[in-house]
Amino acid sequence: MSHESAIRTPKQLVAAVVGFFAVTIIGIVLLVQFVTQEKLTGAGSESQSAEAVAARLKPVADNGFTLKDVNAPKVLQTGEAVYTATCAACHGTGAAGAPKFGDAGAWGARIAQGQDTVVKHALEGLRAMPAKGGNPDLDDVEVARAVVYMANKAGAKFKEPEVKQAAPAAEAPAAEPAKG
Repeated sequence: MSHESAIRTPKQLVAAVVGFFAVTIIGIVLLVQFVTQEKLTGAGSESQSAEAVAARLKPVADNGFTLKDVNAPKVLQTGEAVYTATCAACHGTGAAGAPKFGDAGAWGARIAQGQDTVVKHALEGLRAMPAKGGNPDLDDVEVARAVVYMANKAGAKFKEPEVKQAAPAAEAPAAEPAKG
């Protein structure tokens, strides 16, 4: 018995090798395309549609982010809102020596100093407390409201601070008509 090869000439050998590589490469390309078919993210794919982009951004947008107009008049927060957002971190637990919310004993000496002094300390900072409780975006009236809220819950009788109205802009004198 003799073994005879199907490849008898060099041309047949080259054709067989090229054919083998072509089939292998085509197989790999098809396999990769099959595996990544759902994950295409190029321009024109479904992943770039407005709905898909909005769905990806939704978790970020819903995380308390609000776009504010810097030219809009500022709406001042209540003392309770400022306390909850800024002051409760320390005054809720008594961290760093802060008088705990509602603790008449801890607030007694501060209340005895008077509203103006306590508000001044809150605005400028005192000991471990930074100015405005660490929130520089707060208006002075908002800080004063938070101080009044906390002190009154500890037994003080502080009055809510008055909001100073912005002075209306003086009207410019009417321009004289041109003489000519």
